[in-house]
Amino acid sequence: MKLWNLAELPDLPKLKLAVIGHVEWVSFIAVDQLPEAGKIGHSKHYFEEPAGGGAVVAVQLAKLTNQSIDFFTSLGKDQYGEQTILRLKELGLNLNVAWRDEKTRRAISIVDQEGERAITVIGKRLQPCGADDLPWDILDSYDGVFVTATDSEGLYKCRKSPFLAATPRVNLKTIEKASIYLDALIGSGLDPDEKVPKKYFSKPPKLIISTEGSLGGYERSLGRFKAFPITSPIKDAYGCGDSFAAGVTAGLSAGWSVEQAISLGAYCGAKCTDHFGPYSNSLFINKA
Repeated sequence: MKLWNLAELPDLPKLKLAVIGHVEWVSFIAVDQLPEAGKIGHSKHYFEEPAGGGAVVAVQLAKLTNQSIDFFTSLGKDQYGEQTILRLKELGLNLNVAWRDEKTRRAISIVDQEGERAITVIGKRLQPCGADDLPWDILDSYDGVFVTATDSEGLYKCRKSPFLAATPRVNLKTIEKASIYLDALIGSGLDPDEKVPKKYFSKPPKLIISTEGSLGGYERSLGRFKAFPITSPIKDAYGCGDSFAAGVTAGLSAGWSVEQAISLGAYCGAKCTDHFGPYSNSLFINKA
């Protein structure tokens, strides 16, 4: 499968998009080298930010479409939940939150000088569920929805959208239980937790797209595609896969071909490596 040059891609039309998924309050720590047993490391660059798959996909879609994105999520009633709301609004999201009497999940992402990272999550993943008092009924008016975390009832309600994509991190059993067709299932081909066995689903997704970092990736029926060239040193690979998924979702929701949508996704994934942390300094990405 041949990637399109960025300049050859059509402009995205005005799209109404939503993301249903999870958030983690993440401590991003830059180090000279990843931790070794018994050694003390030092960091000269550190900050905290709400991230996790749902937040990264939603913010990337806000960049691509230059408009606010609806984000259905779940947060704990604590300081991290409140701080997450404020920050994600700054990043262009409209929040619909199912509040829990639990702690907001946290994570630590340690990145070395080569852009290699190690991530540790702390606590239970909180996710919006179909039984939550959220505006599920509005999704039938949206052009596309991407899901990183919900239950089978929530996923069933998301199917109201004309285009529905998800990551295997939703849980394959949850997807099967929802008994719906996904337009695309997008995940990592390198992560054992995201691998999709052949003939697993009674209602197979129309597209099954797997990424493989610098090797590119493949769509199960259409074949392999290359990674978008990275011309500058990699600063951090956090969020590359989710940024790829956002690009594909935007393209397919706009009615682009699979090749065009994957090309946009590959660009977004590559662009994510040129800064430390999940989001670039500027809110919007253009094709220049």
